[in-house]
Amino acid sequence: MAIRNKDFLIVSKEILPEAILKTAKAKELLVKGDALTVNDAVESVGLSRSAYYKYKDGVFPFYEVSREKLITISLILENRAGVLSHVLNYIAGYKVNILTINQGIPLQGIANVSISIETVGMADTPENLLNGLAEVDGVRKIEVIGQN
Repeated sequence: MAIRNKDFLIVSKEILPEAILKTAKAKELLVKGDALTVNDAVESVGLSRSAYYKYKDGVFPFYEVSREKLITISLILENRAGVLSHVLNYIAGYKVNILTINQGIPLQGIANVSISIETVGMADTPENLLNGLAEVDGVRKIEVIGQN
């Protein structure tokens, strides 16, 4: 299956049916080697084999479909000296190429920033990058606004 020929949505885990979440978990167990067979994986997560095979070709972790892609993220940052610099340094630590940085004029102590990155050669997963960015001092909100 070629990922490029599929249409994708980014959907929060909170609204997905349990069978889809368990399928994703079973696939993760297989990839990591924590389960050696599909039977082991589905038994471990409490899923039927038929449900696994029904959903397995349509369930991917965010990082898998965003590898070697362009991702645009939107951040709301506190308007303090060094916050954007810390964000950019954090991103640089993941060995990604920053393509664009757009910052609006700060209003009421916050600044809106959008950053487009290229994930080719990334040192870790995009998911871990985003989770880490959310923890950078001065980052109030982070959101993926586009990818291709």
